[in-house]
Amino acid sequence: MEESQLLRGILEGCVLAVIAGGETYGYEILAKLDQCGFDALLEGTLYPVLTRLEKKGLISCRKAKSPYGPVRKYYSITEAGKTALETFRGNYQRITAAADAVLKGESDQ
Repeated sequence: MEESQLLRGILEGCVLAVIAGGETYGYEILAKLDQCGFDALLEGTLYPVLTRLEKKGLISCRKAKSPYGPVRKYYSITEAGKTALETFRGNYQRITAAADAVLKGESDQ
């Protein structure tokens, strides 16, 4: 399985977690994800995720003039987004624990 397929499954939750830390914009989200090890992410990967999250009502977007240039989109998490993030965290922990057990051979015991 390619890394991109695995990434696609967790990226929305990770982006929600970054936005849950406070209002932010695309480049800043990419920088935070990069700091955490998601160094192969490009804008072309992030912005469709942001669009999906906004359409689902999990984040809100406002446009404001940037102090450094053109208008910038700022993203905030909604109450529905906070609920979705908590659900994602629980599901992620359960699935990764099960996968770790299988991959480490602990399921044979």
